[in-house]
Amino acid sequence: MKDIYLDNAAGTPVDPLVRDVMLPYLFEYFGNPLSIHRFGEKPREALEIARQQVAALINAEPQEIIFTSNASEANNMAVKGIGLANQAKGKHVVISAIEHFSVMNSVKSLEKLGFQTSLLPVDNKGIIILDALNGLVTDGTVLVSVMHANHEVGTIQPIKELAAAIKILNAERKAKNLPQIFLHSDAVQTVGTIPVDARELGVDLLTFSGTQFYGSKGAAALFIRKGTRVFPLIDGGIQEEGKRAGVENIPAIVGMGKAAELIKPELAANAAKMEALRDALISGVLSKIKHSRLNGDAKLRLPTNVNISIEFIEGESMLMFLDGEGIAASSGSACTSRALKASHVLLAVGVPIEICHGSILFSLNKYITREDIEHVISVFPGIVERLRKMSPLWKG
Repeated sequence: MKDIYLDNAAGTPVDPLVRDVMLPYLFEYFGNPLSIHRFGEKPREALEIARQQVAALINAEPQEIIFTSNASEANNMAVKGIGLANQAKGKHVVISAIEHFSVMNSVKSLEKLGFQTSLLPVDNKGIIILDALNGLVTDGTVLVSVMHANHEVGTIQPIKELAAAIKILNAERKAKNLPQIFLHSDAVQTVGTIPVDARELGVDLLTFSGTQFYGSKGAAALFIRKGTRVFPLIDGGIQEEGKRAGVENIPAIVGMGKAAELIKPELAANAAKMEALRDALISGVLSKIKHSRLNGDAKLRLPTNVNISIEFIEGESMLMFLDGEGIAASSGSACTSRALKASHVLLAVGVPIEICHGSILFSLNKYITREDIEHVISVFPGIVERLRKMSPLWKG
């Protein structure tokens, strides 16, 4: 039985070429990059090469890239860092209703310090209602945070249009001597999956992670536009321009740099391949399983994302049966998959709570084949049928 990994929203497999460039920095070049002696030379050089590679992936300057240990840390740095750096000017933040918990809980931490939060609503496809922004912004607003694409339903947001709206607001606010509104976007699901240009998007801060484009765990990055001040969350040394103290994870960062270099020329071809497989999986499941529905927009979605609600059964049961067939999937966000709570994302887009619990997420990577997808389509309906026969809700 071949294992089929379709939980890539939680992290992709490491590219063998990435693994190979990491190994020397685990054993041979183990020095601290801040050390003056020769043992620090190679790691220091590798760190800056990786910074250039990662910056090139999103059309940024190397000095605008701050490495972190993971995307949650980068989101915390963006949200809390902007909030704390600007709290004397204003204490209000706007986030979308479907943000990752690392953004939502960062805002909750700010609320304990006197900040207020407003939620930008989404429509039934998971797309932000941009017209609602003006009604949410206050004189004290200092940050808007909206993810580039949702980690559960895969909807791609109009970040460029959002940035343009904020630019207009900032021009008006400057004339009134009100604080600047900074724009942050969690682009973990998009960078390395589709082309992302930080300059073109118009964001001030952008979070992304090597684990989403075939790098290893332990390295992510926050793009901070030149001139944007962020309050550091970790006190200590002068690493990462003084914004993030602590010795950098050189092997993982080297891997992220190599992964960025490898993935950039592949983006268009990978996206086209995965989009075709995504649509085949959606069509196959919806046609073979009655009382099933696609969550998110059918077209404005990640080429890797298939999120479907199956009525009358639980997502956890489906995952267990799929695992028994060698197929790995998810019931939503990896950060909450064991919590067995209804997804706040699905609730925000209007999925009834009883159907939320029957949702499943298949997320693809560049290694997935047509045969893999056909196997899932052949196996999954039988699993659903078996589970429905055991369900007291199923009436046939």
